[in-house]
Amino acid sequence: MRYVAVSALSHPGLLRERNEDSLVIGPWTLCATVTQSPQTLLFPIGTPLVIAVADGLGGHPGGEVASALVVRRLASTGPVLAGEDAVRDVLNACNRAVYEAAGGDAGGELAAMGTTVAGAVVRSGSLLVFNVGDSRVLKDGPDGLRQVSVDDSPPLEPGRRTTSIVTQCLGGTRTYRAVRPHVTVEPLAPGDRYLICTDGLTDPVPPDVLDEVMRERDDGRVAFELWKAAIEAGGPDNITLAVARVTDE
Repeated sequence: MRYVAVSALSHPGLLRERNEDSLVIGPWTLCATVTQSPQTLLFPIGTPLVIAVADGLGGHPGGEVASALVVRRLASTGPVLAGEDAVRDVLNACNRAVYEAAGGDAGGELAAMGTTVAGAVVRSGSLLVFNVGDSRVLKDGPDGLRQVSVDDSPPLEPGRRTTSIVTQCLGGTRTYRAVRPHVTVEPLAPGDRYLICTDGLTDPVPPDVLDEVMRERDDGRVAFELWKAAIEAGGPDNITLAVARVTDE
């Protein structure tokens, strides 16, 4: 039987007062939680399995509320996400749900809450990669890491590697704004490994360092070393990541 093994953790970093990131792996969620030791879960491949991170917008009150709302909805709908249209539908529903939750607090702290989301739905033989915002999904292949999600960010200024600006997210404004989720299909085979993470990892840690750490074969060790690299780079933001590998063992 074929399985997917997922090693994950979530941490506030060194500068943020709280963790506004959330994580979903199948029915299991971590919301505004602190973990320093990777948690590893094993699932048989068959029923669609969703693995995703959500990054509550920094500087917007209620970011952790928005990210938790999204991953809990993904956890409840994950088993029926069999196709691209189903993934787009649930992400659009998540967007509406964030606005509805914020609308109940008009003029209050939650009025403009929002979150990014990125993840994958594991199916037999293929993977549905999705995102809204700048959280990322990367594939670890023979030629190194390759980003398979699409950043919703403006063009970078000369000399800059990252930006904190997103061009679309779930929620994030006081009036409703529709989104256009990115959804693509990737083939899936034993040995394939993916990194799903918030920008608290990819902003401070350069791609060559990420690639070097991903060469380690122990997934739990990889997750820990990725977190450690973000901390050693200053830990300026919340750090949430999941390393997913397909295996026949």
